Amino acid sequence: MQRPHMEQFLDFFGNHPGLFAALGVVALLLVANEVHGHLTGGKRLSVPEAVRLINDRDPIILDVRTPADFRKGHLLRARNAPVTKLDEHLGPFAKDKSKPVLVYCALGSNAVTAAERLRKQGFAEVYPLRGGLNAWLGANLPVTTK
Repeated sequence: MQRPHMEQFLDFFGNHPGLFAALGVVALLLVANEVHGHLTGGKRLSVPEAVRLINDRDPIILDVRTPADFRKGHLLRARNAPVTKLDEHLGPFAKDKSKPVLVYCALGSNAVTAAERLRKQGFAEVYPLRGGLNAWLGANLPVTTK
């Protein structure tokens, strides 16, 4: 006769407490990462959300990687504004701070930093790309070197 599923689960839990502790830690870290991102960097866009923003709202697209990385490939219509010199490159964009801004780097962490700085300078809508250019390329979306 087969035991009820709950009893099997409790037996498994009792025999493998380390696995459940690790699962709990990973779940907690995932939640903490998302909460931290929302508190500090606002909403981070996934690749499909970024494509929708580009198609629907014609945002300013800022690539905050180095000029050398930018020349190797970037999103169409992106402008290079390295995060270390971000303030120097904002002149043309500062006129219309109500226009949405999509910011990306290689992996996404520098884009969050740049997004915070842009918000402090009065840009109303700034969206870092979650996963950066690597996520974009991982979704098989095009880049340009022009």
